[in-house]
Amino acid sequence: MKNDMDQRVALLQLINSENSFRHHGYSKEMLQYEYIRNGDMRAIEEAERMIHSDDMGHLSDDPVKNLLYLCICNITLVTRFAIEGGMEPEKAYNASDLYIQRYDKAHSKEEIYTLHREMIRYFAESVASAKKREIMSKPVSDCIKYISGHLHERITCTELAGTVGLNSSYLSVLFKREVGMNITEYVMMRRVEAAESLLKQTDYSLNEISDFLSFSNYSHFARTFRKFRGESPREYRKRCYGHARLK
Repeated sequence: MKNDMDQRVALLQLINSENSFRHHGYSKEMLQYEYIRNGDMRAIEEAERMIHSDDMGHLSDDPVKNLLYLCICNITLVTRFAIEGGMEPEKAYNASDLYIQRYDKAHSKEEIYTLHREMIRYFAESVASAKKREIMSKPVSDCIKYISGHLHERITCTELAGTVGLNSSYLSVLFKREVGMNITEYVMMRRVEAAESLLKQTDYSLNEISDFLSFSNYSHFARTFRKFRGESPREYRKRCYGHARLK
């Protein structure tokens, strides 16, 4: 005898069939995740197409909750495929947690759609960056990993050279050749990326973010941020997260 859940599933299949509704096929669904695993930016448009599809599941009668639940299911799979593609697991899981927290604060379908697109882009770009590091020499790859884990500390070329066992002058030349920018520029770029996340996803003050990311002072932070993003941290936060503290 079928259990209660089997009976409920059978009934839902019948109702969906009578209403000419079918979930999208497995292979069609998997395409966006394959793009994510490969660090392919086509994941953005494919995920956009899928989330707007009439074949998405029905999880709630409330349209906002329904979209929210679908996006949370989606980010769970995106996270795992991104890790398979080479994204650092801890970075992937932390990003997933933060996006789910932001989904939970969204009040409209439009907000959720915007977050969904941003989330797919973030994971696809992160995997692409990870794959790029795979073709770098081990010393440069190790430097990048070290920088990622020490953005809140002072980082010098001499310190990095000691970490990877190379002469600092040789490391500088090698790093510039493989990464396309010198070590100081790269560290500043990564700090600006970290600042973007903090500006969008937290309400830490601008001075707190500047101090945490080891900028010498807020003026240095603002000047560096503008160099890479074309606007000040305050302008960026107001545009992306208008209800946050603007101190």
